[in-house]
Amino acid sequence: MLDAGLFAGQRFELIDGDLIDKMGQNPPHSYSLSLLLACLVKIFGVERVRMQQPSEAAPAERERSLPEPDLAVLAEVKDEYRRRHPRGDELLLAIEVADTTVRYDATTKRDLSARAGVPEYWVLDIPGRRLIVHRGLMQGQFEQIDTLPESAVVSAGGMQIPVSELLP
Repeated sequence: MLDAGLFAGQRFELIDGDLIDKMGQNPPHSYSLSLLLACLVKIFGVERVRMQQPSEAAPAERERSLPEPDLAVLAEVKDEYRRRHPRGDELLLAIEVADTTVRYDATTKRDLSARAGVPEYWVLDIPGRRLIVHRGLMQGQFEQIDTLPESAVVSAGGMQIPVSELLP
């Protein structure tokens, strides 16, 4: 349906066979997305940071899911991405900025990312003023989940980032 142009001009994300409406972003979401983008580009370079672009789900889920994390960092840039989306295991990090979708992002989308092989997954919880960091991928599940308050720092690419600098 997407290829036929039935949803032209609309933003949807395919998750578990459901088309999820990517409704407009409110100012705190948009602002945090910009802060994260600037921070990640400084650390990893513009060519490795993707904003709201698809990544492949696990092979068994590709017919029913095509996630679009708010931000993702590629492990490396590959010429073949001209023809296909990166797989989850080709990312270093996927991030969701959540102002109204914290529970969904911290469960359904987290589990989808883990099964796809994404090694690290963050949820920036704007109302909770915290960052939920999922690491330690083992057999399609994250073994380590840390909830960092805005006073904490998170490590990415060998750099320390204050969580407060990612929040609106």
